[in-house]
Amino acid sequence: MSPSTQSPDPTAFDAVASPDRVEAVARALRARGFDVEIVDGPEGAREAVLRRLGPADEVLEAKSLTLQEIGLDREGPVPTPYRRLRPELDRLTREGLREEKRRRGASPAVIVGSAQAVTEQGEVLVASGSGSQLGPYSYGAARVIWVIGAQKIVRDLDEGLRRIREFALPREDARVRGRGGSGSSFNKLLVVFGEHQAHRISVILVRRKVGV
Repeated sequence: MSPSTQSPDPTAFDAVASPDRVEAVARALRARGFDVEIVDGPEGAREAVLRRLGPADEVLEAKSLTLQEIGLDREGPVPTPYRRLRPELDRLTREGLREEKRRRGASPAVIVGSAQAVTEQGEVLVASGSGSQLGPYSYGAARVIWVIGAQKIVRDLDEGLRRIREFALPREDARVRGRGGSGSSFNKLLVVFGEHQAHRISVILVRRKVGV
């Protein structure tokens, strides 16, 4: 799917939700089986993620502007207080071992990433071009950590899809092209209505804008 030509309303899809609305969404998420922590900004989000990780954890950092902005999606073999899976997957790509990369990436111990929208009812929407992160989010990873900015709160699923198509996708497409890439696409969608396994999915809600 190509980026929408419809002009989005930036005030509708980029406005930071009120503190009361953030608290209400946190309650809705908890009622659906998610662990939730509310933090003030990017530094608090980074600390909240790191508190959930230990030196023995093998962690896949999903490709995410949100993670870049909180300092957790960095290029190369940078030191971290956990084991990074991304450099290993990049090595497999360079060596042409794509099936091995697919297998390793499908079931990490922990995956850290974000989402494009979360509804007032506590439903989480994640859009993807390749779908590489959707399997681990849904089932493959033993633990999932999402960092979600307060500007991503929407009324319902319909508004969440509009936010993806009309706001997030065009901006991500422009960002990728600006870095010399071929653009972004919205090919696959995961909607998580709840989690039955206790403490599997943690949502870090940031009171400020973070990510797209």
